[in-house]
Amino acid sequence: MRFGKSLINANIPQISRIALVRFVFNSWTFASAMSRLAKKPIKLPEGVSLAQEGDVLVVKGPKGEKKLQLFPGLEVGEKDGAVWVRFTTERKKDKAILGTYWSLTKNAIQGVKEGFSKILEIEGVGYRAVLEGKDVVLHIGYATPVRFSPPFGVAVEIEKNTLKVSGVDKELVGQVAADIRSFKKPEPYKGKGIRYRGEVIRRKVGKKAAATAAA
Repeated sequence: MRFGKSLINANIPQISRIALVRFVFNSWTFASAMSRLAKKPIKLPEGVSLAQEGDVLVVKGPKGEKKLQLFPGLEVGEKDGAVWVRFTTERKKDKAILGTYWSLTKNAIQGVKEGFSKILEIEGVGYRAVLEGKDVVLHIGYATPVRFSPPFGVAVEIEKNTLKVSGVDKELVGQVAADIRSFKKPEPYKGKGIRYRGEVIRRKVGKKAAATAAA
């Protein structure tokens, strides 16, 4: 890959030029990898169907239905149990996003077949979560409980101090889990708050403990 003199010899600090070159190279490498990935067929599991309705791809399965808005010129089809994604045009910008649509299609198929989920854990004395209808009510140390209504297509299950966020849309499940976590992010001293399962919280030593240790 070549860079023009105007880019390399620009009047900017050396460290900035290096960072810029690395960014461009990494972006190019990622795009190339995604483009190669898009050439691989996606296995269509039993019980999952897809149909292209105009510029919308409809994927249906045991867990539900997922619709994808297609870019103009993009085609998604199925043959012999394998799904392919391709553009009818040869424009460079189309090739650059082909891998992205391949990943979105793959996630849609996995979502309607198996679903996606995120696990959250609540830690803190007196902290808890309950369901009231479909709403999640969080008792997390504020004067009043926090009420959260999950969007359509996302379900929240609560068992003790564990919340399971699930649905067919990977991005939406991740966003809902992040929204719930944001109501009380884990604090670094005692770890109180809402965290992802397996999340490591970097702890800090409190002033009193630090003073005792220094004595």
